[in-house]
Amino acid sequence: MNSPIRTALVGYGSVAEKMHAPLLEVCPDLDFVAVVERNGNRCQQKFPGVQTFRSLEELLEADVADLICITTPNEFHFPMAKQCIAKRKHVVVDKPVTIHSWEAAELEQLAKENQVVLSVFHNRRFDGDFRTLQKIVKEETLGRLVYLESHFDRFRPQVSENWREKEVPGNGITYDLGVHLIDQIVLLFGKPKSIFADIQKQRTHAVADDYFDISLFYPGFKARVTASVLASVPTPKFILMGEKGSYQKYFLDVQEQAFKEGKKPEGKNWGVDPEERWGKLYLENETIPYPTLNGDYRIFYQNVADAILRNTPLQVTLNQTITVLKLIEASFTSAKEGKIISQEEGAW
Repeated sequence: MNSPIRTALVGYGSVAEKMHAPLLEVCPDLDFVAVVERNGNRCQQKFPGVQTFRSLEELLEADVADLICITTPNEFHFPMAKQCIAKRKHVVVDKPVTIHSWEAAELEQLAKENQVVLSVFHNRRFDGDFRTLQKIVKEETLGRLVYLESHFDRFRPQVSENWREKEVPGNGITYDLGVHLIDQIVLLFGKPKSIFADIQKQRTHAVADDYFDISLFYPGFKARVTASVLASVPTPKFILMGEKGSYQKYFLDVQEQAFKEGKKPEGKNWGVDPEERWGKLYLENETIPYPTLNGDYRIFYQNVADAILRNTPLQVTLNQTITVLKLIEASFTSAKEGKIISQEEGAW
């Protein structure tokens, strides 16, 4: 296949417009050529060279792209990815890859049979704070670890018109943010031995879950991931505790806000966390500001391009995302039944 790879977006909602499209535009090995928008031509206004189609079927029939990035609501991920793979297109799916783990397993098998690259946009692996956490864990800065707390809190007291807050398959904050936070934990520590979850609808008139508190248990270690839309006070993004001390970090990664402001993801200063936002190491006799590594979502799409062009191993594999989905499924079972789910019972 030639470089740059002809690339299309399916769906042009907020995340596609503000994050995926700019990332496609700046990747040197990708050529952003087409978009599927059911109504309007908003993408062409920002990217004049992009061709607009009204359906995935039209896009596939035209055969103008070799890599297709699916950013539609969650319930369409599986059937659309399946259509694209059947046409031997390489595919990126926004997270979660599918709603059910068996669907992801089917896509994994289809991608192997059709010899195409299939990956999932787990961009939070490339947050600066998480990359910093990986460094602290790898270097054993805090000695033997006993506890990690991971937050993704916001204050959004009113139920919105976004599809994620409506009565549709794959709605809610657990599929939205829980997927990211659990993925980070599994990447750091592997599969847990058991899991326990509290998932709620806390806002008035909420029909989709808007709060979760999920504990993942390991031998001698516990990880807790939680998110709320009713947190109007600052909460830490991460707290990591070990025998030599603790690491605490506030503030979300800077990239999301930069995308919202329409900044182009380019240059050496992209993803740089200002010093006043750095986390701190709390050791026995001293407290040390700890520099945040740069966040960089560009790594994801460059890796996908490298996998297609150069057979480079994917950083985000379907096997990894299937594990995350099984843990999400186990979380809903745990919350419903009020009990701990073991690895054997959850089969992750």
